[in-house]
Amino acid sequence: MNVIVFASRKGGSGKSTLAAHLAAQVHKPTKPCLLVDADPQGSLTLWHKLRGTNEPALKVANRSVSEIIATAKRDGVEWVFIDTPPNTSAVVEDAIKNATMVIIPARPGVFDVDAVQATIQSCRAARKPYAVVINGAPARRDENESRIVALAREALAKFKAPVWSGQITNRADLLLALGEGEGAREFSASGRAAGEIGKLWAAIERSIKAIRGQTSANGAMHKQAA
Repeated sequence: MNVIVFASRKGGSGKSTLAAHLAAQVHKPTKPCLLVDADPQGSLTLWHKLRGTNEPALKVANRSVSEIIATAKRDGVEWVFIDTPPNTSAVVEDAIKNATMVIIPARPGVFDVDAVQATIQSCRAARKPYAVVINGAPARRDENESRIVALAREALAKFKAPVWSGQITNRADLLLALGEGEGAREFSASGRAAGEIGKLWAAIERSIKAIRGQTSANGAMHKQAA
């Protein structure tokens, strides 16, 4: 079983958004996925209600996720996605402790980039693989990243933090899909938002295989700058 934790001390970084879109991308009856909403704000729970299918399944956690994860493992769940609150509370630390890998979303702004340091330290203290994902970014122009994204990468490099080479662009489809209780691929399979979510998932899968020793770590997102 693989546990992907979405963590950041900064509110509005996109933890719930990425968790929802990736879970919708992954879940199949033959590859069961479980969502865990550990954020009292309940954004993931709201999306799940709008979805109305109970697939993937969702559990709510308040202080600990350990028991939920143990049950999921016994039930044969293949992927667990955990959305955490924007702080360094006990439930966040517990989620990181149980993680196979931690995804740290960060918008490309000075406050957001600076805020990832606390989560990076938690991951390093727990000896857990992690990677920063630049989220809510301005669109590329002629295949070139915007200046603010380039500056964010420079700042993250100073922290020696592994950073995904791609970006999740601020696109309307991401929000419209959530409003329909859908993931980007379900909402518009040929859209650019779906393409970026698909590329992020492929990068996560490569990292998980490397973490599990199933393939070389070369090119894995959690090793990009570590």
